Amino acid sequence: MKNIFLLAILGIFLISCSSEKAEPADLIFTNGIIYTVNEAQPTAEAVAVKDGIILAVGSVEEIEKHKGDNTEVIDLQGETMTPGLIESHAHLMGIGYNKLELDLMYVKSYDELVEKVAEAVAKAEPGDWITGRGWHQDKWIEMPEKMVKGFQTNDQLNEISPDNPVYLSHASGHAAFANGKALELAGINNLKGERPGEVEGGEIIRDELGNPTGILAEKAAGLVARLIPADTPERAEEALTLALKELNEKGITSFHDAGSGQNTIDLIQKFKNEGKLTVRQYVMLTGTQPALLEEWYKRGPMIDSADHMLTVRSIKLNCDGALGSRGAWLLEDYTDRAGHRGHETLPMSVVSEVSEKAIPAGFQVCAHAIGDRANQEILDRYEAAFANHADSKQLRFRIEHAQHIHPDDIPRFGEMGVIAAMQAIHLSSDRPWAIDRLGEKRIIDGAYVWQKLMKSGAVVTNGTDAPVEPVDPLPSFYASVTRKTLQGLPDGGYEGDQKMTRAEALKSYTLDGAFAEFEENYKGSIEVGKVADFTVFDKNIMEVPEDEILETKVAMTVVGGKVVYKK
Repeated sequence: MKNIFLLAILGIFLISCSSEKAEPADLIFTNGIIYTVNEAQPTAEAVAVKDGIILAVGSVEEIEKHKGDNTEVIDLQGETMTPGLIESHAHLMGIGYNKLELDLMYVKSYDELVEKVAEAVAKAEPGDWITGRGWHQDKWIEMPEKMVKGFQTNDQLNEISPDNPVYLSHASGHAAFANGKALELAGINNLKGERPGEVEGGEIIRDELGNPTGILAEKAAGLVARLIPADTPERAEEALTLALKELNEKGITSFHDAGSGQNTIDLIQKFKNEGKLTVRQYVMLTGTQPALLEEWYKRGPMIDSADHMLTVRSIKLNCDGALGSRGAWLLEDYTDRAGHRGHETLPMSVVSEVSEKAIPAGFQVCAHAIGDRANQEILDRYEAAFANHADSKQLRFRIEHAQHIHPDDIPRFGEMGVIAAMQAIHLSSDRPWAIDRLGEKRIIDGAYVWQKLMKSGAVVTNGTDAPVEPVDPLPSFYASVTRKTLQGLPDGGYEGDQKMTRAEALKSYTLDGAFAEFEENYKGSIEVGKVADFTVFDKNIMEVPEDEILETKVAMTVVGGKVVYKK
C-alpha cells in the first residue's frame, strides 16, 4: 500500500513537471515544413525565438510550451521554412542603380535594345548621358546583320542618339557598348591608329577599317565610364533603398557585396545607424583603390560582433574578364577566336602583394577568376602567401566564380582550403554558348564543376552575381539541382554528374555562405543559439518536381526575428 502511495505521488510530480511552461518566446513559427541544415536535426515543425535568437526547434507540441502571454505566433500553414538565404557574391549598389537606369537584362535583340535607348533619348535633354546595363549578345534570339568579333556595332545607336552620349554595360560588367558621341568625348575617334585597339587589360574593338565599333572590353570601358557624371548622395540613397527592398522580397537575409569603396561602406553604416539596414552586409573592399587598402591594413577589419549587420574583413581583386566578352584569361586560345586568350585585368604581382599584406592584417582575399589561366595563377599566388602560415585553411581565401578550372587545379581548392564562391545560375545562362568559347573537352573537364570541387573538400557557395543576373535565388537553386537552362533544357542537364543534391544546394545558399564570411557559428542553420534569420517559401523546394521550383515564390523573409517582407 505504501509503494502504491509513493508511485501516485511520483506520477503527480511528473505530470506537473511535464505541464510546466518552458521559457516564453517572443515569437513562434509553427505548423510548417522546416529544413534546418543541421545534420543533428534535419527537419522540424516549429521554431521559438527570443530576443532575435533561436530558443527552441522541434515539433508543434514541443514549441507550444514556449508560448507565453505576450508571444506572437505565426502560423506557416504548411509552407516551407529554411535558414535565411545568403547571397555570396553580388553587387549591392549595382542592384539599386540597375533600377534607376535602363534595364537591358531581358532584351531579346539589338533592335529591342535600340528601341529602349530611343525612348530614353526622347525624354532626355541634349547632352544628357543615357546609361544602362544588362545586354548580352549571346542571349539574343536574333543577331544583327553586322557583327565584329562576336559583337554588334554602334551604327544604329549613332542614328537614334547623335547628341546624347550612350554607355551601356554588358550583363557581365566586363564590357560596354558606347555610341559615337560617347567615344568622341573620350577621344576614341575613327582615325585608324589614332588610338590602338589594345588597352592594358582590355581592348577597343575595331572593324576591318580600323573604326571603333562601340564595344569596349574590360579596362577599355573605363575610357568612357570615367566621363559619366558622378552620382549624387541622394541618388545613392535611393539606389540602396531599392536594392534592400529587392533583397527582402527575394528572401535574402545576408549579402556578400563583391567590391565597394569607402563611400558605399559609409552609406551602409548610415542606414544601419538609422535602422534602415534590413539585410546583413559582408562587404569586400575594392582592390581597385590601393590607397583604400593601405588605410584598412593599418586600421584592421571591422567585425560586427554586436548585431552582425555590417562587417568589413575581406578584399576583392578583379583578375580577369568574363567568358561572354571573351575576356576570361585562358591557358589556350578561345575556340571561337583563334589567337585570343582573354585578359589579365590585374597584374598577378598585385595578388601576391595584397595577399602578403592581408594575412597579417587579418583580411580575407577574394579574387575574381573565370578562366583557367586566372584560376591557376591565383592559386599559385595564394599558395606562396600561405607558405609561412601554420594553418592556411583558417584564412578562408576565396576565388570568386571559379567558372573554368584546369583539371590539375581542381584538387588544390580542397587541399588549400580555398573557397569556390560560385553562381549556379551562370551555368543556366552561359552553358549553351560557353561551349563555343571553350570547346567540349574543356567544358567537360573543368567548367562549372561543383561536384568535383566539393569532392576535393572545397566549400562551394552560391549566388547570382547580380545585377549580372537577377538576384532571385530560386533560379540559381534550380540550376544547381538540374544543370538546365531556365527553359528546362536539355533533358538530364548539362554534364549531369556535376549536379548538386537539393540538400547540397540549400547548404551552398546558407551554411556554406555563412562559413565563407566566418559566421557559421552565428547563422546559416536553424539551431538553438543561432540568429533567427529565415526564408519562407510557398512551395516545398526540397520536394516539389523540378519545374515547380521556378514557380515558387518567397512568402516571408525574417532577419533577426523581425519580418522584413511578407507576400
